[in-house]
Amino acid sequence: MTYPGQRRGYHHGNLREALVQAAVSLIAEHGPAGFTVAEAARLAGVSPGAPYRHFRDAEALLAEVARQGFERFAEALAVGWQDGAPDPLRAYENLGRAYLAFAREESAYYAAMFDSRLAPQDHPGLQAAGDRAFAVLRDATERLIARAPEGRRPPALMVALHVWSMSHGIAALFGRPDRARRKLPMSPEELLEAGLLIYLQSLGLAGGT
Repeated sequence: MTYPGQRRGYHHGNLREALVQAAVSLIAEHGPAGFTVAEAARLAGVSPGAPYRHFRDAEALLAEVARQGFERFAEALAVGWQDGAPDPLRAYENLGRAYLAFAREESAYYAAMFDSRLAPQDHPGLQAAGDRAFAVLRDATERLIARAPEGRRPPALMVALHVWSMSHGIAALFGRPDRARRKLPMSPEELLEAGLLIYLQSLGLAGGT
């Protein structure tokens, strides 16, 4: 786990990762636009020119943080989904909880992924990593939709995008680990679970009460 202001050394051959972790710490403290390569170098314990062996500028370093974030995000979502166990509907709810947990517990990566305004096509690997993370949600959605009678199945992409929007909105408004978080009379997880249930019931993908 990283902490703002933590000084980092690095072992020979691992400068790239040391700089990434330094950037993560700086993003946690100042946001994705609030750091420079020089600051990352200082936090990593190297000379100001050393980072340029690996990153041409701060945007390239930020893009690598975002790429790694999406890789971690995909893993977290897959763990939440558990390949549909114990049943697709319950697993889908757990996937939503995993989404909110990642946004809260890995807030620096999450900010780099979604608040940095990076153009994925300008950074090799970033688009692919983002697609892999979304594929977990889309594949889970397809599994859930397959429970509905043929001919009454809504488009999987549409449902996945709706659920992603709902999850992201709740994470942004109510799941932030800082003073910008809005107050709720319930947990963000409970709000998402209720929203998912209402939405899925409207599509005939979850039983009524």
